[in-house]
Amino acid sequence: MTDSIPQNKELTKKQKNRLVLLLCIILAFTVMNGTMFNVAIPDIAEDFDLLPSQVTWVMTGYILVFAVGALMYGKLADIYPIKRLLTIGIILFATGAAIGLFSQNYAFLLIARIIQAMGGATIPALAFIIPARFMPKERGRVFGTVSATVAFASGLGPITGGFVGGAFDWRYLFILSIISLIAIPFLRKWIPDETVRSGSVDIPGAVLLASSVAGLLFFITMFSWIGLTIFALSLTAFYLHIRKHPAPFIDLEMLKDKYYTTAVLTSFLGTSVMFGMIFIVPIMARSVYGLSTVEIGLLLFPGAMGAALVGQRGGRFVESRGSFPVLQTAFLLAVGGSFLISTFIGIPPYLLALCILVQYVAFPLIQSSTANLLTELVPKEKTGVGIGMFNLMNFMSGAISSAVFGAFLDLQNVRLQLNPVVYSDNVLIYSNLFLVISVIAAAALFLFTKQFKNRPDPLQKS
Repeated sequence: MTDSIPQNKELTKKQKNRLVLLLCIILAFTVMNGTMFNVAIPDIAEDFDLLPSQVTWVMTGYILVFAVGALMYGKLADIYPIKRLLTIGIILFATGAAIGLFSQNYAFLLIARIIQAMGGATIPALAFIIPARFMPKERGRVFGTVSATVAFASGLGPITGGFVGGAFDWRYLFILSIISLIAIPFLRKWIPDETVRSGSVDIPGAVLLASSVAGLLFFITMFSWIGLTIFALSLTAFYLHIRKHPAPFIDLEMLKDKYYTTAVLTSFLGTSVMFGMIFIVPIMARSVYGLSTVEIGLLLFPGAMGAALVGQRGGRFVESRGSFPVLQTAFLLAVGGSFLISTFIGIPPYLLALCILVQYVAFPLIQSSTANLLTELVPKEKTGVGIGMFNLMNFMSGAISSAVFGAFLDLQNVRLQLNPVVYSDNVLIYSNLFLVISVIAAAALFLFTKQFKNRPDPLQKS
């Protein structure tokens, strides 16, 4: 006998706490899966003799499928029960991990990561929908807890990845993802029951969008004109398709809301800042400082822990002060942190870790405040689609930024110095990239402030 709760019944405090705990545990597995492999990127590149632009596909391919899946599952959540989607997702996630555990070549590894992404995309997609659907009164606080979990897991990931990869082999990192299967009986019991609702999912639209982005990424990483052609043709076909489809993969009507579109675009830019930092730092740490896999994890750890602490408070800040000032503060931290890293690359690693911390703490604030804002901007019946678009743009941002930065890292003997006060002149490629990241964060801050400054924050309490 189970005590699962029908959708139309109010959850008790105990049931809500239990559900949030389960959500955070499942989410931690997914986030750690990403950050563990970030630390292992230099080792994977050495094992398979890859350039930065090639090894980036360990992240880029995963994130691309993750991005499309995030929106797909967001749409499916408006039709099918969440517990069913999560069950299928975790099984796929663990299956991909099992394949990756035995990967002996780069192609095999990429296949494993793609299968993982097909399942893992359910988790962040639904992590922001569950609070909005089952705990609407506490959603700001829960979003903060979810964002803090993301930050904490992203900090635990590098440490775990460093120790496992350093002591054994990076393939053993997949074992932790397989363990996520343990969560299935609990989610089947604790997530409220729901009925199947009417609706449809635009699978051809999803395929066309994924093809267009994949073509763009191939062009960026390999300068393939075939990739650029695929991008142009697929994007054109996608646009013509969604104009005629009754339930398109991307809802053009929703994008006509300038506040919603600005919030999503702002999040896109903010996520590119964070993914850029997380991708570049391990490669920079190995190249500039000669750090081991374990030491790279320790370099990232203080920032991730600081982000976890700030993220825990972030939801309360949003509830009490509104999304507008919190998001502004987050982007100021991102601008400052990126500029500090750009300036002081070359100083002792323990001091550089403090610069990384400043940028890292911006991440949970951007996530929680934007997600909370979107739940106010999007009609209740379109929560899944609205949050799905948010997740799609975030992960697309991660895939594109990783590919772009990976391509630039292939450059040798860079002489151009964009930052006039850089600490060391033999790290110009990394200094320049972090200065660009700082400019991107500043652009996001300007865009958001300009659009929202004259609009009362819907989350600001009267």
